[in-house]
This record gives sequence, structure tokens and C-alpha cells, in this order.
Amino acid sequence: MVDKTRSWWGWGNTEDAISGTELDELISRVRGMLPQADLTPVPVPSITELGIGTSGLTAPTGLASLCSDDPADRAAHTHGKAFRDVVRNLAGDLDHVPDLVVRPTTEQEIIDVLDWCSRSNIAVIPYGGGSSVVGGIEPRLDGDYAGAVSLDLGELDQVMEIDRTSRAARIQAGVFGPALENRLRPHGLSLRHFPQSFEFSTLGGWLATRAGGHYATGYTRIDDMVESLRVITPSGTGQSRRLPSSGAGPSPDRLFLGSEGTLGIITEAWMRLQDRPRWRGSTSVHFTDYDTAVAATRAIAQSGLSPTNCRLLDAAEAFLNAGTAVSGGVLVLGFESADHPVQAWMERAVELCRDHGGELPAPPRYTDAPTPREGRTTADNWRSAFLRMPYQRDALAARSMIVETFETACTWDRFPALHAAVVEAANAALASTGASGVLTCRFTHLYPDGPAPYFGVYAAGRPGATLQQWDEIKAAVSEALHAHGGTITHHHAVGRDHRPWYDRQRPDPFAAALLATKTTLDPNGILNPGVLLPV
Repeated sequence: MVDKTRSWWGWGNTEDAISGTELDELISRVRGMLPQADLTPVPVPSITELGIGTSGLTAPTGLASLCSDDPADRAAHTHGKAFRDVVRNLAGDLDHVPDLVVRPTTEQEIIDVLDWCSRSNIAVIPYGGGSSVVGGIEPRLDGDYAGAVSLDLGELDQVMEIDRTSRAARIQAGVFGPALENRLRPHGLSLRHFPQSFEFSTLGGWLATRAGGHYATGYTRIDDMVESLRVITPSGTGQSRRLPSSGAGPSPDRLFLGSEGTLGIITEAWMRLQDRPRWRGSTSVHFTDYDTAVAATRAIAQSGLSPTNCRLLDAAEAFLNAGTAVSGGVLVLGFESADHPVQAWMERAVELCRDHGGELPAPPRYTDAPTPREGRTTADNWRSAFLRMPYQRDALAARSMIVETFETACTWDRFPALHAAVVEAANAALASTGASGVLTCRFTHLYPDGPAPYFGVYAAGRPGATLQQWDEIKAAVSEALHAHGGTITHHHAVGRDHRPWYDRQRPDPFAAALLATKTTLDPNGILNPGVLLPV
């Protein structure tokens, strides 16, 4: 991200936004799919047009040098990067701006900030890379607070120690994905955690939200990569013992993983690493029937082959984002290893696909080094689109399109009914809101007992009303997910936007225990109020 400017209103870097031929081609595809769409662009408001008032807080003298009340800084820390955040930013709707952005450089400074805010009844919103898509970093507060600060951990960004023997490292929470991998690469190691937000998210954010990485199976959830955590709370600082595993009571790390900054500030972690892969294999498998494609994917998930990539794209997803026309779907399949060639694993996975009617348009490709690839396949096209999707979303959101996603996980036996219910709910909501569009589905992660379906909505909205239209669609599909045994989120966290369904999903005794823990660790209730728990 050197010499590039982060967008305050949308995804990523302003220099990487969709433009030129790429924008023309995107608009052309949308017009072909939704000819009735009004694609008149909305201009991005300048910071001076937002009407951000002066800060209502004055930091203590010892903390003043860490604090910024600059309007541009505060605007950039107001919302995350969801569709509804982008739409509100484009409309200049910043109703909940933090009073200050605070950037501590040491743990003691974090302690001092928490002490000040506890004494002064100031809400503290922990901030990593700002890529939340569920309202997790927005100072949209319930309760009577004197103000809110955004606690930006970006200055705590070092790899403190590397244990090559155990393949682990002690890493500060504020490090961004690319910087982390660059520091591990000389040691031949990798965390191998690559969410779509990789370039713009941090280790602390991944831990606080129980993030899922790019890989379909194996070590893909950040939970499984943790050896120990160090956490600062208003009631004290805790460090769990660094161990490969332990049966000594409930796990202290699991308490804070997924706590979304409501129980404490994760400052560093010992993380399990892996040797960097050398051998790779990839292919695409085409299906003429979606149900058999799902069955093939389940067979691979339950085979013990553990592919690194096993993403099933339905026909709409394959066409829109990979440019491939199929009637049943495309399975993007890949294997990696630092220890051995992967042909045998790939051959068995392909055999399972063929048992279910799958066909390969081209033979699998293998490499034992990161060499440039020749030619392009469906898998290559989809990977490229995957990285550009958030930028495309922004370009279309600025043109009154509804482009957003929702994801879940369920057991295999429940997937057919859940999928049908979600399709029905989404289409009914689109019709009731007057939006015409399509729904896509892909599997992002696989487990022996179930998939993680990831749905996309692409619809022509009404100018000025897309936020309300999306909220109605989101509520309808969330109800369908809950009613058919899915989780309200597999890897996007709860935040404020998923709270109504999370409150119903979790068991009541656990909710009571979590609230008691919150009261003990954060007695004044200053940490990210309204996330996970009522104020």
C-alpha cells in the first residue's frame, strides 16, 4: 500500500478503483443483464461537504499526541466497508462519527486510554483495518456516552519473535496481511490466512472476528492457528500460556476469539505458521446439474483429501464472475503442499467429480515453483474477479445497483432446504422492494459435516432507496437462514447488523454467562457497546 491512498468512503485504495476499460466492460455486462437499471453515477462527496463538527472530547495531556480530530481521519473511521456503509458514505450520511481517532504505540498507552475512557464514560471502538461489513466498528451507540473514540491499533504492527523450530511467531495485532507475510517470507514460513480483505485487514481484526481465510479446508479459520493471546481489558491484562493444546478447563483464548472488541483489546498473539507451499495443482470441473455438483463437493469434503481450494460456483456465479456458461456449476479445485507433489490427491478428487458427472475442460495444471501460468482457465478468471469484486461493488453502488453478499454455514442434510428457502426469500424481497436482479451462490469453505454457502445479490435498485431495499432483502434472507438451521454468519462476525439474529441463535445460558463476563472485564461498559450484547 506504499504511495497509495486509502479510500475514506469505499474499498481499498483510490488508485485501484474501477475505471477506464474495466469500468466500461462492467457497465456493459450490467446493462446486458439488467437493461432497465439506472446507472447514473453519484459523485463522491468531499470531506468538507460532510458537515463533521468539532470533537466533543478533549484528551488528557499525556494522551493528546496520540489523538486525531481531523475530519478526514474521523470520517474514515466512521463506517466499515459493507454495501450499506458505502451507500451512506456516498450520501454524506455520517451520523455517528467518532470524536477522536486514537493511535497507541505501546500497551501502556492502551491501558491509559481505557482508564481515561472508563473514568469519563467514553465508548472505545477497537479498529484494525476497518474492513468490517457488519457494523462492527461504527460508533452507533445505545446508551448515554460522553463520546466515542476509535482505537486504531495500526502502530502495533511488528513480528516480535519467530520460533522456527515450532513454526510459530509472536505477532502484534495491528500488522496488515501483506506486511505480515513479507516478514515471514525470509524464514520460509507463512500464516497462510488470506481472506478477501487480506490487503486491508489486520491480525487483531482476524482474531477478534474469528475470520475465515481463502482456503476451503484444513487450517482456514483463524481460531485454529492460535497458540496464545495477550489481551488488555479495563480490569487488567491477561496472557494465556503458549501451548500446542491443553485440556486444562475452558480455553481462555476461545473467550476472546470472536469477542469483537467487547471484552478486551487483543494486542498480540503467538500464531501457528506453516512452511510455504512448493507444489501446487489446480483445475476446474464443470457440471450440468447443480445437485450432483453439490454431491461431488460433499464427497471431496468427506474424503480426507483436504484440498486447499474447493469452491463450488453455481451457474449464475460462474457466468457473472468467471465468464463461464454452464448449466450446473463449476468446481474450482486446488491442492498445495510444502512436502510433496500433489498429483495423487488431485487425481483422486477428479475421479470423485467424474463419478458425479463432472467434466474437465482442460487437464489439471501442476507447478513446483511460483512460476507464471500459461493461458487462463475458469479458475483464473474467478480468482481475478474475486480480488476485484469489492471495487466493482463500489462502482455499482455509486450507480444505484444493489450489490451485496451474505454467508452462512449449515449441515449437508439441511443445505437443499436452506438453499431453496434463501432463494425464495431473496426473490420475494426483491419483488416487494421493486428491485429486479439475480441471486448467486458459491461454497467458500467446506467441512465433512457441511458447507459454508456464500450468496450474492446483484439487483437494479431505485436511486436514493437502495439502502432501504437492501435492508429489507437482508432481513428476509436472515430470517430464512435462522429458520432453516443456518448460522447468521460463518466468517463475517456479528457486529451491530447481525445482533437481532445472533441474540436468537445463541443459547440463553451462554448469553447470561457472556454478559457476566462482560460486566467483570469491562464494568463500565465502554468497549464496543452494542456489539454481541445489549448495553
